[in-house]
Amino acid sequence: MTQKRVLSGIQPTSDSFHLGNYLGALKQWVELQDGNDAFYCIVDLHALTGEIEPALFRKRTLASAAQLIALGISPEKSTLFVQSHVAEHNQLGWIMECIAGFGEASRMTQFKDKSAKGGADSARVGLFTYPMLQAADILLYQAHFVPVGEDQRQHIELTRDLATRFNSRFGETFRLPEGYILKAGAKIYDLQEPTSKMSKSSGSVAGVLEIMDTPEANTKKIKSAATDAGREVKFDEKEKPGISNLLTIHSSLSGQSISELENEFEGKGYGDFKGAVAEVVVEYLRPIRAKALELLEDEKYLTELLHQGADKARVVASATLSDAYKNLGLVK
Repeated sequence: MTQKRVLSGIQPTSDSFHLGNYLGALKQWVELQDGNDAFYCIVDLHALTGEIEPALFRKRTLASAAQLIALGISPEKSTLFVQSHVAEHNQLGWIMECIAGFGEASRMTQFKDKSAKGGADSARVGLFTYPMLQAADILLYQAHFVPVGEDQRQHIELTRDLATRFNSRFGETFRLPEGYILKAGAKIYDLQEPTSKMSKSSGSVAGVLEIMDTPEANTKKIKSAATDAGREVKFDEKEKPGISNLLTIHSSLSGQSISELENEFEGKGYGDFKGAVAEVVVEYLRPIRAKALELLEDEKYLTELLHQGADKARVVASATLSDAYKNLGLVK
């Protein structure tokens, strides 16, 4: 059976991925490497739609690559690369902009949400057109599946619409990708606001467990996590969102079931339980953080890995772009 090609990307917008990123998506990226032809991209061009500070942006791009490898994305098994290293993304992105309608672009929820916050006049044109670049990211690699969260389903639909439109007007060029909606993995919530998803954009850094944080910092965050009334360590998302979140974190990393943990901590207080969660998190992240720091020490080696990934990606991307150009009637 021939392998299916999967493609996904992540923006380098922070110094560290957090536990929610890992359990919600990146852990499944690692699993999808086996038995599939996986392409994973650090989408630095998409990050330009927000505010950037060049030196920090560069540092975060390398930190993202180091963490992906440390988390288990293997440059041997997968094609791991930086979006801006493969110029075909921009070239196909322009073609997608030229076949997309203004109306369908304005209906994209992320543009509507972000421009509503700051006002349409202050919204960047790149924020408006980035779904077309995202469509190009996917279509360039003739991906069968795109592992995404539920909130990205609309982007996959747009990509399929644009591919269908191109194929019917100019001849079969692009495979129609399918969204591979990531299994409802562990949903991880903010430690301080356990009814909100763990997210970089949350009000307080104290609620976010970062992969690159020191063991001491993560231990402190867990020990000061918001808890609920009572002393019972029991899973009940409605009545005990704080404890339920910590149970999910422990179970996801230790492999113990929630009911086993409830039994283990029966009659013990929240203090004992938080200590155990902190230990599990710290020990799980320790080798990952160490590996990422080691890769960042040798920037030459890390960038070489990324250049090799870009070379592999370019072979596929250039063939697709060449077909698209030919079918459009662009003179070779």
